[in-house]
Amino acid sequence: MHHSDNTARPRRTWLATVAPAAVLAATVSGLTACGSDDGGPHLALTAALPQKTPKGTEIRIGDPAAQAAIQAAGLDKQLDADGVKVAWANLTGGPQTIQAFRGGKLDCGSVADIPSLFAAWTGTSTKIIFQSVTVDPLKYPIYQLGIAPGQDIKTLADLKGKKIAYSPGQAQGALVLRVLQKAGLTQKDVQLVEMTSTGDSYVTALGSKAVDVAPLGAANLKIYEAKYPGSSSIKTGIRDDAATVYCLTDSLEDADKAAALKDYVAVRTKALLWENAHPDEYAKAYFEDVEGLNAADAKWSVEVSGKNGIPATWDNAIKRLQETADLLAQEQDHDKLDVNDLVDRRFEKVEAQAAGGDVVTGDAS
Repeated sequence: MHHSDNTARPRRTWLATVAPAAVLAATVSGLTACGSDDGGPHLALTAALPQKTPKGTEIRIGDPAAQAAIQAAGLDKQLDADGVKVAWANLTGGPQTIQAFRGGKLDCGSVADIPSLFAAWTGTSTKIIFQSVTVDPLKYPIYQLGIAPGQDIKTLADLKGKKIAYSPGQAQGALVLRVLQKAGLTQKDVQLVEMTSTGDSYVTALGSKAVDVAPLGAANLKIYEAKYPGSSSIKTGIRDDAATVYCLTDSLEDADKAAALKDYVAVRTKALLWENAHPDEYAKAYFEDVEGLNAADAKWSVEVSGKNGIPATWDNAIKRLQETADLLAQEQDHDKLDVNDLVDRRFEKVEAQAAGGDVVTGDAS
């Protein structure tokens, strides 16, 4: 599944990195900036999506995990047949994609749910065009709480008085606030230590006992528990499987790009379902060939991610996003948001139709 917010959920990209400007420039150097002279006709956000994509229409996408699946499944040929040219950018997650949006270098990126909120709060207009979930999200969480060696923390209630790693603008930060809420605690009951979850920064902070608790993705948790004797972890019991693609609103108001993105959403849906049916091939195509893992770790990374689910409707995802937006507005002093303004539901039926009978409903959605 594709999650970042610095986890590009990536299958969820668990490599939590924030690229410095120089690295970001390198990852998008082959992409062109937006230009009014070469765009398609204006399309109102309330208008129906175009039925056909003009041949050669280019969309600039930061979606590495989906890219690997699309190419491994041969679905890139479908995009070619539809007239879509994808300029792939090797970036994902909130900080990278928002920076690229502002530079006019990117149309869409794969993220969790938090970046669309922070884009709105910082003046970048975006819309979510794709939602996916984990079929059994509590069994296959993105994050667990890593516990520093020597700390006797067995339940969420034990977090009281502890030092917790906290990244306000990332999915991990929102998760910490949700954990405190579930435990009946407030920020005053703990010590939040602000740090960005770059690379293994949380692993190092826990190992050195700079913090007592930090949310860790599956791969970093495995590294942490192997490296530091006496370390431990607990599950949050909180659903954290939001995985989206969000795009510049300007790109969706370009009729040609909107048409191409409609094709992309359909192909991406099929690619995620292909991952479910071909776990070994996906492990090789993405985790080995792109992320550089050995075969055993690549297979493990797919196994701990669970299966991708395409929701029949976005109702539940939007409800969860609103709850998160309300919590962050309260706890981080942001403006109130109506998250319906951050989604483009024209694409809701596109992915559901592409999934056909494989859509998920009920608790899974």
